[in-house]
Amino acid sequence: MRQAGAYSGVMYWKTGPHSLPLARIKKIMKKSGEEVKMISGEAPIVFSKACELFIEELTKRSWMIAMQSKKRMLHKEDVASAILATDVFDFLIGLIFNETATATAAAAAGGDLAESENMSIPC
Repeated sequence: MRQAGAYSGVMYWKTGPHSLPLARIKKIMKKSGEEVKMISGEAPIVFSKACELFIEELTKRSWMIAMQSKKRMLHKEDVASAILATDVFDFLIGLIFNETATATAAAAAGGDLAESENMSIPC
C-alpha cells in the first residue's frame, strides 16, 4: 500500500481501503463552489477520515443519550438530542429543525408519517 509522503503531516494513516467512497467525496467537494476546480488525490482521503471521525463521535454521544433513556436502539431523536447537547454540533441545529418542520407539515397535510420519518439528510 502507498504511504503518504513526509511532506504531509496531516496524513499519518495508510491511504486505503476507505469506508467512505472517495469518488463521492470528490464529487461533493467539486459541487461546493465554482472556484473549486482542481482537487489533489490526498484531499478526499483527509475528508474521508474526518467524516469517519465525525460519525463516530456523533454516534457515541447519541448512544450515551439512548442509554440514559434505557433504550437499546439508536433513534433520530437521540441524534437530535446529542446535537442539541453538544456545542460543537451547533452547525447542525438548523438541519434538525428543518427536518422536524418538514415532517410536521407533511403530517398536517395528511401525508404518511412513515414516509416523513424516512427522509434522507443531505451530507
